[in-house]
Amino acid sequence: MTPHIHTIHHHHFGWDNSLTPDTHAAPGDTLAFTVQDASGGQLTEHSSVADLAAFDFSRTNPVNGPVYIDGAEPGDALKVEVLDFQEGGWGWTGLIPGFGLLADEFPDPWLHLSRYDREAVQFTPEIRLPTRPFTGTIGVAPAEPGLHSVVPPRRVGGNLDIRDLTRGSTLYLPVEVPGALFSVGDTHACQGDGEVCGTAVETAMTVQLRFSLIKGANFSAPRFEVPASGLAPVDQQGYYATTGIGPDLYRAAQDAIRAMIDHLGREYRLDPPLAYALCSVAVDLKISEIVDAPNWLVSAYLPRSIFR
Repeated sequence: MTPHIHTIHHHHFGWDNSLTPDTHAAPGDTLAFTVQDASGGQLTEHSSVADLAAFDFSRTNPVNGPVYIDGAEPGDALKVEVLDFQEGGWGWTGLIPGFGLLADEFPDPWLHLSRYDREAVQFTPEIRLPTRPFTGTIGVAPAEPGLHSVVPPRRVGGNLDIRDLTRGSTLYLPVEVPGALFSVGDTHACQGDGEVCGTAVETAMTVQLRFSLIKGANFSAPRFEVPASGLAPVDQQGYYATTGIGPDLYRAAQDAIRAMIDHLGREYRLDPPLAYALCSVAVDLKISEIVDAPNWLVSAYLPRSIFR
């Protein structure tokens, strides 16, 4: 017999340990969360850039919950197993003024819509990306009182944007308040490591998660496990990589992405906003070297197989 899975529809904006729990769950329980896209439903599959420009940012990045985990106490770790996703079929990628790795160089709003299924995202007629769903924002309430933004990642989770938290992965979150007060949102159909323009292929999904506790773990920050089946496959057509080098990792990452945008324009004739967005959804930033002072090296890897 298939067990009944309780579904969480309620969402909220920001982390706050004074919020009333939406539901209680015992260790071992599985819950489903009907997650809105990062726009909070402000964008549809028929939206234009005007809709993005009119964003109400107080309604962005809603998270479903909070869920009170019975028996969770400060010092424990909440174990969250990612079981499955039911994809929504379409998603959006946007350049939002003032947001992203190269925000000063892309000041105007820009919107791109994609269709996808369980196997692939049709980013453009010529660019096809593997679908790898995950939750961008996932965490528990911090001990500090008051309302805290969902935008930055935190010691207790939050907007982690770890693309490997896909089916079969397990996340461990430090618990700071009784019951943990778990919430999740910001589902993505795919993303490159770094999410450099500030958005991935943003989409609504239903997420199934199973919860348990590790008592007295005292983790200082989130940890996670990824099974071999959850790792991104090695691109059989290889990669093209650009680099950024300097004493500041952030600026080195910027330089690596600037060089990749240049490559995408020269080699594939992509205009700069589309190239920048493609970097966000398909290019992986890697710290290649951080020990040979005074300069560090960041590489940006582009999988060649995404081009048709």
